[in-house]
Amino acid sequence: MAGLAESVRNIWQVEELRDRILYTLGLLAIYRFGTYVTLPGVDANALAQAGGAAGNELLGFLDMFVGGAFSQAGIFALGIMPYITASIIIQLMGAVVPYFQKLQRQGEEGRRKITQLTRYGTVGITSLQSIGYAINLQYGATSQAIVINSTFFMISTVIVLTSGTVFVMWLGERISENGIGNGISLVITIGIIAFLPQGLMNEFTTNLNSNVFLLILEMGIWSLIVCGIVLVSQGMRRIPVQYAKRVVGRKVYGGTTQYLPLRVNAAGVMPIIFAQSIMFIPGTIATFFPDSPWMQSFGAFFGDPSGWGYSVLFFFVCVGFTYFYTAISVNPQEMADTIKRQGGFIPGVKQGRQTREFIDNILTKITLPGSIFLGFVAILPAFAM
Repeated sequence: MAGLAESVRNIWQVEELRDRILYTLGLLAIYRFGTYVTLPGVDANALAQAGGAAGNELLGFLDMFVGGAFSQAGIFALGIMPYITASIIIQLMGAVVPYFQKLQRQGEEGRRKITQLTRYGTVGITSLQSIGYAINLQYGATSQAIVINSTFFMISTVIVLTSGTVFVMWLGERISENGIGNGISLVITIGIIAFLPQGLMNEFTTNLNSNVFLLILEMGIWSLIVCGIVLVSQGMRRIPVQYAKRVVGRKVYGGTTQYLPLRVNAAGVMPIIFAQSIMFIPGTIATFFPDSPWMQSFGAFFGDPSGWGYSVLFFFVCVGFTYFYTAISVNPQEMADTIKRQGGFIPGVKQGRQTREFIDNILTKITLPGSIFLGFVAILPAFAM
């Protein structure tokens, strides 16, 4: 414990790190403040009496990702999810469209172009989703909360929500560049954490007097889940790589055995975020067809995350995205080329193509348990309902 306290003190003694942490906290505070700023033309009191804008369980999940802004009709109601969706589409195109494959091979210049296209895609997706959100507010159970002309409300909502998402995207990019990094993940995390104190308090007040055993059981299961997530996140397969001795002048290099670490869950938490973004799309599309029974049934299926059908589909989408994201973030060919260039080799495996195939085979095998575990973590909230 003393070592932990000492580490925390050392963090604040490093000026650059301290500035980055304070910068990150400042931008996250701005994001949380915007969560409570209501859209123009919405009566916040009437909206609260109507139960909020999150009218079903799926929208409740989205509300969790954006820290309550969705149900409160905040200017950040759509949060960062349109950016995630645009990123998925761009990355999928990078796997099948030659133009995007060419951009990926152009280094820094190509990455800048891809980032620019992702931003354009974010604006387009946000515009479509904001229209659906405005329709849901105007013609749903919250219609009495709209106090201005319907046409003006539609136009202003699209503009404000699109601007809000672009601003949140900018906050995430600034945190990644000038803060402590992983800006997009931190924006999502801070939204989820915002629900944690209230959720814990509700559990304690509900079960502390009536069912202490259930409360202890829940805390035990929660602890096991956290331990499992940490173990899978840190788990890796280490592949031995031997390097031949090289004499350069009077110095001898190599002659040692090092290890190539391959993580069980190389994709991290991104597959769950990607999968959830995809699962939001059908429900958004269904809002454009309020008079179509078929489309409403279609939207109802994707609006019930506690249903078995939704959970099974969500599970397999998470597994698929885990493999997809691992494939684009871990490059066996590049690893094999680096090992060969540095004069190394994997014992029993020839350099070049066979090394690439060996690494790819190992990566495919260890990704399977990681993807299955990630899928179960994704659908755990459905069992908790």
